[in-house]
Amino acid sequence: MEWSTGLLGFVAGLLTSVVTAPVGVSGAVFLLPIQVSVLGVPSPAVTPTNLLYNVVAGPGALLRYWRAGQLGGPLTRLLIAGSVPGVVIGAVIRVFAVPGPRIFHLLIAALLLPLGLWLWLRTVRPTPPRTSHQPSPRATTSLALAVGVAGGIYGIGAGSLLGPILVGRGAPVATVAPAALASTFTTSIVGAATYVLLSLAATGDVAPDWLLGLSCGAGGLLGAHLQPHLPETTLRLLLGTLATGVGALYAVQVLR
Repeated sequence: MEWSTGLLGFVAGLLTSVVTAPVGVSGAVFLLPIQVSVLGVPSPAVTPTNLLYNVVAGPGALLRYWRAGQLGGPLTRLLIAGSVPGVVIGAVIRVFAVPGPRIFHLLIAALLLPLGLWLWLRTVRPTPPRTSHQPSPRATTSLALAVGVAGGIYGIGAGSLLGPILVGRGAPVATVAPAALASTFTTSIVGAATYVLLSLAATGDVAPDWLLGLSCGAGGLLGAHLQPHLPETTLRLLLGTLATGVGALYAVQVLR
């Protein structure tokens, strides 16, 4: 990897983290399209490369939760118990079932389009906190397993999807946030390691681009400590528009 690519990765990780961290969205969600279309990371190596972003960028927030005594607990254990085997399954599916870029571009569109609409609706029409019953432990673990599979294919860990789902089902944000982050960090480590092992048995570009992934993660780690001057409402609308637009572009590209 050329030094210029590493620098671009650092800047990309920094910028995505700066604008996504204040609104509770993982920078990895927006970083992956940049790696695919701008930095030219091949498939399926782009997935573990993106997981490295979470491994490096996540410890800062985890440390803050640990110091506040918010890490651990039953929800964290349930999410990790489901998402860890899920990310392994997702990695195997990515390498052996959907290694090419075409189907992967469709998966990017399938994630970004709903995310963009969700950000818009959450900003324009905020919903009051729900008082419905929280999912049972078995349902929570099953959900974490399914989301872990999706995260292993896409390369975003598990907490990025688990957080909004659990909060929408009535779980308190103060409990969900550290548990989801711990799940993302753990599944990202396991997922990246799984791709490394799979690269020993599979052909093509399977192993992560280590220098690029670490560069992006370093930028994300720094960006998480910086606060933008834009208000949260503006950031949500901006990210919602960006996610919807990028998702639509990938969908059109695949359907041509």
